[in-house]
Amino acid sequence: MLGERIRKIRKQKKLTLEALAGDELTKGMLSLIENNKANPSMESLSYIAGQLGVEVADLLGESSTTELRDVLEQAEKLVNNLNPGNENEHLYEEIRILIHPYIAKLSNGYESARLLEIYSRCLFNLKKEGWEELAEQASTRYEELNLTAKRASVGIFRAMARFVEHQYERALEIFKREREYIEAKQSVIDPITRLNLDYHEAVLHYSVGDSRSGIQVMERAIAFSKEQRIFYLISDLYRLSAAHAMMEKDEAEMEFYITKLRQYGEFAEDVDSILFCDLITLMFINNIQQNHEEALQLIEKHSDNPEMMDPHNYWIYLEKGKALYGLGRYQESLHWLEKVHIPSHLHFPIDLAIFYVMDAYKALCYNEIGEKEKAAELAQKAYNQFKPMPTSFLKEFTETTYQTVVGQRGQV
Repeated sequence: MLGERIRKIRKQKKLTLEALAGDELTKGMLSLIENNKANPSMESLSYIAGQLGVEVADLLGESSTTELRDVLEQAEKLVNNLNPGNENEHLYEEIRILIHPYIAKLSNGYESARLLEIYSRCLFNLKKEGWEELAEQASTRYEELNLTAKRASVGIFRAMARFVEHQYERALEIFKREREYIEAKQSVIDPITRLNLDYHEAVLHYSVGDSRSGIQVMERAIAFSKEQRIFYLISDLYRLSAAHAMMEKDEAEMEFYITKLRQYGEFAEDVDSILFCDLITLMFINNIQQNHEEALQLIEKHSDNPEMMDPHNYWIYLEKGKALYGLGRYQESLHWLEKVHIPSHLHFPIDLAIFYVMDAYKALCYNEIGEKEKAAELAQKAYNQFKPMPTSFLKEFTETTYQTVVGQRGQV
């Protein structure tokens, strides 16, 4: 209670009631306040805080701005250590423990808003309840501070939280509502925020199978980047475009965006972008052109390159397994396919489709070597994984595999 906090600090400071009351308050009024029988005005509260040498927030039980800044600085350092694509549970828990004591005492201001945002993200990643309410509080505080970019960032997070749970329709619904709200409130949105919104909207349209809308948003974002001469997210946009073209078997479109991405990678000295070009080309040769010998040659070329293998080893193993299957080397194919694990950070349907088809290839290999029951089990697994996915040539391949393998087993 307020009165108890005032009394406690007063005694810690070794002040009498009379000394604390000074010229502005009476001893009797101060006694009533300390016993919670009277509520001081903000003017009186500010006076008492001044007499005690503390901030009003300390008397109200809120954390001081200085204290919150210190906690936020520690939290941001931990956030910067999070490694995309890796398990970060221990770091999320460390951040949660750091911020938790302050959550109930947060008021207004940037520090409070940012701590709420970080804390809500931690709860989500730790699969704990309560993150949505805290994210909403962070959004409200950012809006009060007129921080559109931060408000949009939380909105994107709330939508993509459903995306990583593979609730794609729900994610798009949340995103659209958030974007409409932001655009209705703000007549001008800074270019970086706009590109963030466009990129995530394109991803979500593709995720629900609405490639037409995805292309429109993506092309709009690329044109805007060129117009503003802002290269933020341009690599991601080119990758998204190239991957979509590959899935559509549109070689000309894919080559166009690969060329753009490679030019950007060389200009920005972005090795990862250049390696992505090699990877998507390999996938096109192996899956669309079905030139498996050439695919194996490309794989061997990259096998000794740690820059390619370290981040993309499962992708390479998968393509090697597919190429070997195409060449009729079924046992070798299984050897490489069994080494593949789906990276836990993958949630985009195009990425998932590329990996889900692995079980269809395993089924075909087992079918060829006479292990019909194992083949049928894997064909069923692949078929079930693809059921909620948008239509693609990989989904069609899996459905055909299912009919072939399960149909053969039914005839035995």
